[in-house]
Amino acid sequence: MAIVTLYRDSQCEWVDVEAPTAEDLAFLHERYEINNLLLEDTLDPNHLPKYEEDGDVKFFLLRESTELERKNLNTISDISTKIGIFIMGRTIITIHRMKTRSLTETKKQLAALKTETTSKNIALRIALLIMKSFDDESVSLLETMDNIENEIFLKNTNHTNQIKRLYKLKRKSGLNSRVLTVSSDAIDKFRLLGLQDSEVSDLKDKHKDVVADFDHLNIQVTNLIGMFLALSDQKANQVMKVLAVYSVYFLPITFIAGVYGMNFDNMPELHHKNGYFYTLGLMAVVVICTFIYARRKQW
Repeated sequence: MAIVTLYRDSQCEWVDVEAPTAEDLAFLHERYEINNLLLEDTLDPNHLPKYEEDGDVKFFLLRESTELERKNLNTISDISTKIGIFIMGRTIITIHRMKTRSLTETKKQLAALKTETTSKNIALRIALLIMKSFDDESVSLLETMDNIENEIFLKNTNHTNQIKRLYKLKRKSGLNSRVLTVSSDAIDKFRLLGLQDSEVSDLKDKHKDVVADFDHLNIQVTNLIGMFLALSDQKANQVMKVLAVYSVYFLPITFIAGVYGMNFDNMPELHHKNGYFYTLGLMAVVVICTFIYARRKQW
């Protein structure tokens, strides 16, 4: 079975379940009398964060940011993994489908404690580390955005994959923002655990900080995409401008060449001894006059 006890003292017992099977959930239902519907919520990889209370059982479903790099960014499970937290008196049960940094760090913190703790304090520690994972993710995404911005404006590179990188950055930022926004209610419900106001305030402040960071990141990425597209349009316009200027030079002389390319019998210039040189000279004069006009107009 995937059920292990990570911490135990006279006041608290922490039971952890990684990648639970149907037999594991059945055992938890019988041993701790947890509602099957709450246990089933921990199996859905795309379940949104929430808080529920069933008798003496307090259930928090939170999502932690993951470092896994996925090709597709379509659902919240592509950027985060869920952690179910059940609190029943002195017992806390955590259920998750993969190893998470928040649970590992919490276990290390408890091992370093010299005093006993409670199940509610363990839940609070886990929640703080979950919010910290989004804080680290926002810093990483901001660094990525700064690197892309430097490549676009300072190094003047024109990589075809830059717009793809910006779109991927926007998708990751948007999905993280969605998770954090939906987590607001569950974070607020930690005040029902009877913890100290200062401890709950720290959790709420950390949640507000990461929400603000991702809101700022979303705005910055959107602006950067707009500037990148505008810069690309500007470069395309400059190329078209150069082509248009060259066409201005050749249009008059093309007209002259077209006139003398007509097959009429009565064209005196065709029989003139120096007609060819006069025509070339006329073309050169037209090009020079066009060049001087374009320079004065600062084309």
